[in-house]
Amino acid sequence: MSTYHQDQIFSNKDFTQTLFKKGEYESCTFKNCNFSDVDLSGSRFLDCEFSDCNLSLAKLFKTAMKEVKFKDCKLLGLRFDKCEGIGLDLDFENCLLDNTSFYQCKLKNIRFKNCRLYETDFVEADLNGADFQGSDLKGAIFENTIMEKADFRHAKNFIIDPEINRIKKAKFALDGLSGLLQKYGIEVE
Repeated sequence: MSTYHQDQIFSNKDFTQTLFKKGEYESCTFKNCNFSDVDLSGSRFLDCEFSDCNLSLAKLFKTAMKEVKFKDCKLLGLRFDKCEGIGLDLDFENCLLDNTSFYQCKLKNIRFKNCRLYETDFVEADLNGADFQGSDLKGAIFENTIMEKADFRHAKNFIIDPEINRIKKAKFALDGLSGLLQKYGIEVE
């Protein structure tokens, strides 16, 4: 049976120990909650905020996330590519997103502020207008990715091949040019 929750605050809940009730969560806040390896499949999160939560390896099959903000969260190995694709709208600040997949996700104007995105999969994603301010993209995979008008000026450790990605009008700082030229063996000093 599906449940509906609106304008509720969930604090210090460990959903690895207590059952997470699948359903619709609208304008809800989750603070210091543990969703590690929890099955969130089929749930809907609308205008929700997760703060200081651990969602590592949570199952997201057909999970809807619209206007969902994550702040100071641990989101290791998540498969956002398994979420309900229509209306997927996310915002991340100070989050750990290592080994996360955004494969083929449409995430126009997404914000990753001060996030760690090691080995994150952005293959065939639409990141048009994305903002990677202060984020570390070490080992992140960009292939056939749309990054037009994306802002990488304050990001670091990214490697992007301009020949296999769409980067028209994307913004890069001078010290980030080596990440665009690496495949050519050019040294930028």
